[in-house]
Amino acid sequence: MLVTTQEMFEKSMKEKFAIGAFNVNDMEIMQGIVDAAAVTNSPVILQASSSAIKYAKIGYLMKMVEAAVEEHPNIPIAMHLDHGPDFETAKMCIDHGFTSVMIDGSKYDFEENIALTKQVVEYAHSKGVVVEAELGKLAGIEDEVNVAASDAMYTDPAQAEEFVKRTGCDSLAIAIGTSHGAYKFKGEAKLRFDILQEIKNRIPATPIVLHGASTVIPSLVEMCNQYGGDIPGAKGVPDEMLHQASISGVSKINVDTDLRLAMTAGIRKTFAENPNAFDPRKYLGVARELIQETVKHKMTNVFGSAGKA
Repeated sequence: MLVTTQEMFEKSMKEKFAIGAFNVNDMEIMQGIVDAAAVTNSPVILQASSSAIKYAKIGYLMKMVEAAVEEHPNIPIAMHLDHGPDFETAKMCIDHGFTSVMIDGSKYDFEENIALTKQVVEYAHSKGVVVEAELGKLAGIEDEVNVAASDAMYTDPAQAEEFVKRTGCDSLAIAIGTSHGAYKFKGEAKLRFDILQEIKNRIPATPIVLHGASTVIPSLVEMCNQYGGDIPGAKGVPDEMLHQASISGVSKINVDTDLRLAMTAGIRKTFAENPNAFDPRKYLGVARELIQETVKHKMTNVFGSAGKA
């Protein structure tokens, strides 16, 4: 069933688990994600960035979501805009049936971010759609999001409390040390759980979102490199830290890089072992299976959402 994230988050905060939000670009990725949710009986958030929408076209994406809902009617599925850059993009997604949108005003100053977020909240709420906002800046690169490490900043808990009160946003993405892309840490991985705890203390009823939270699964990086890839030194957020976040008040954890790695690893392995392969179903099917296994692992062993549908 296609739902907003509201009921999902209420349950996640009460029972202390997180819901995975997985980026989709095409049919195989979406099928791998939703099939994993069905197997694990987990709620799931499908999300698309504005560049993914440009690539796949919003009409195609929504028809695929409809098909997923029809095939798995008992699994709560939300369709979410990831990193909406402006009001127009958020409005387009709302008008096309997205049940949740993110407006990312983190690149603006505090007052501009509030003004933009309020504009989106007012329109979304009038249509029964919920809104995620962001406060603080995550380093790294993902689609149109590109923030230098020197410009990254942690979320200020006092500002977070004021921001939620003034905007009326339904959930808040915070910066506690994660970053976008495959190269999240140069040294030892570290997340500021003290900041997370203070934010939760100040806004206990607001679901918290963690962006840039792929593990950059070492076995997938190794598989990519083994079969002709060149991804040296890729490093993500360890599963143990993400699990700690999921039981410490984070309701939504975003995953994109791990899906890209799974898809690429499956395709590279197929081509290396079968150089005469040219049927897309043969290599995309393998990629879809790896994506499903990756998502199942997240839901069952990291986020704790298995059995929570």
